[in-house]
Amino acid sequence: MREFILFYNPVSGHAAFKKKLDWMIDAFQKRNMILIPYRTQKEGNQDFIEFVCEIQPEGLVAAGGDGTVHEMVNLMMHHDLNLPLAIVGSGTSNDFATYLHINEDMERYFDRIAAGTTRRIDLGRVGKTYFINVASAGSMTSIAHEVDARLKNAMGKMAYYLKGIGEIPKFHSFLLDVIADGIEYTLDTFIFVVSNSAVVGSMKNIARDVSVSDGKLDFLAVKKCSIPKLMTVTANLLAGKPISDKDYVVHIQAKHFIISSPETLESDLDGEIGPRLPLTIETVHKAISLFA
Repeated sequence: MREFILFYNPVSGHAAFKKKLDWMIDAFQKRNMILIPYRTQKEGNQDFIEFVCEIQPEGLVAAGGDGTVHEMVNLMMHHDLNLPLAIVGSGTSNDFATYLHINEDMERYFDRIAAGTTRRIDLGRVGKTYFINVASAGSMTSIAHEVDARLKNAMGKMAYYLKGIGEIPKFHSFLLDVIADGIEYTLDTFIFVVSNSAVVGSMKNIARDVSVSDGKLDFLAVKKCSIPKLMTVTANLLAGKPISDKDYVVHIQAKHFIISSPETLESDLDGEIGPRLPLTIETVHKAISLFA
């Protein structure tokens, strides 16, 4: 039987994946594949690399939220693990899996894994850290880190929405200098994201013409505007409507960005706390192979 290693987070989402573990092992065995579980650890997972080298699997499977996939991608890139990756979204927010429609029919996805159906996808990179979906900063960025873990487990992504809507009246804009493929922009904005996919913060279809394999990342910024306009943007995002064509939204596609601000701003990379601005963000074209 062909061997695959499952990198799973036991506490992501509602900590419910543990109940699906046997079902997933059975689903793989029925397709002549053996799934070997590796349980992620809070203190770090550097021994995972040794585990992979010993097993020599045919592929890797990451089960968890965006943070789990983020960790897996960085382990793969930093240790040259040139293996195809499968994603099973089981966290509070599963943006990249949602964009690729992976969780809509898991049995069909397992069939594609068994058939070896893969595609090459881009990654973003900030310094030595890679991100698979999004880098961001601004008024909304800290919300994901401020949501109480108990509330998140009880309410899922709705906890983010409630927290975010409650904070809108307190939003303040900040100046942002952006150099995108050599072209300079100066913006007064509430928030920006540099995204690989069109699903960010569980909000679907934030922009038009987004691709995870075009060699470019998508920069979107909501410029300083009235609270009613900001509420309209929020309503459109929650409804799954793209905002890239709004006159108070800037949308730039580029391979390379340098983003700075006179204010002290922390970034977010795939839901994990990132470095403070300034950021140099580059696209790593078709960096990894993904079962899709």
